[in-house]
Amino acid sequence: MLRAMSPHPLSRIVSRFKREPSRTGSLIITFYGDAILPRGGSVWLGTLLQFLDMLGTDGGVVRTAVSRLAADGWLDRDKAGRKSFYKLAKQGRERFEAAVEHVYNPHPSDWAGRFELLLIGNGADRDASRAALSEAGFGSPMPGVWVAPSSVPTPSVAKGAIRLEVSADDATGRRLVEASWSLERTAESYREFMKTFAPLEAWASAAKDITPADAILARILLIHHYRRVILRDPLLPSALLPPAWPALEARKFCANLYQALLPASESWLDAHGESASGSLRPPGPELGRRFSDVQRNMLQK
Repeated sequence: MLRAMSPHPLSRIVSRFKREPSRTGSLIITFYGDAILPRGGSVWLGTLLQFLDMLGTDGGVVRTAVSRLAADGWLDRDKAGRKSFYKLAKQGRERFEAAVEHVYNPHPSDWAGRFELLLIGNGADRDASRAALSEAGFGSPMPGVWVAPSSVPTPSVAKGAIRLEVSADDATGRRLVEASWSLERTAESYREFMKTFAPLEAWASAAKDITPADAILARILLIHHYRRVILRDPLLPSALLPPAWPALEARKFCANLYQALLPASESWLDAHGESASGSLRPPGPELGRRFSDVQRNMLQK
């Protein structure tokens, strides 16, 4: 459970998270992708239990969520003595590595007046590909039909789909966009994300006041919420977006808060993270590249 000394803004965010329907499995995937992948990808179950205990999540609930993620092909389990260590399975790793680029280093599509259409048949293929296509930046104007600007890569789960390329001027393209994505809902989600985490800005800027435990908790909740919003954002070119699109403002906000939390949160992983070979290895270069586009833009101004 969050300690009584924890800052009030973080306590409010934790309380809000706990009022939502159970998202333990989803939060575990965020924890792996954000904190564990840069440090080797495998972590002791006890580390997960310590992290989720700060949210007041019962150990039995955590073990059940981990078992379900393993059964669903998201996690693989390794045993070392009496300890269990989990890592993202091939399916989960592919999904999250694609999401890493979308969340931390997005590349808006180049608009050349062309869309790619995918036609997917009925049944299991359509259901299996739905989440992966959405996360890759495809929208759906009608059942079984998916669309994206032609430069968007097609995820491997949909490689067998019928693929067509169509031309459209900006006006036609915007109508197709309106039919394929709920951009108004995504814009509102960006604004709600900034409103929710705005109270952390002043607290996070006072680095000496942040404990490692609070920092890792705030960092994972920040990315968990941001990930849920940006994975619904198809990263369309500006010519196809509505006016006053809030994605860039939300991205700058998230990047600044994330960077402020990073040093103390990594200290928590140094102290509590355990892999089968001992302590978690130091983070790889991918961690330093996160939100690098925001940092470059700030330096150029």
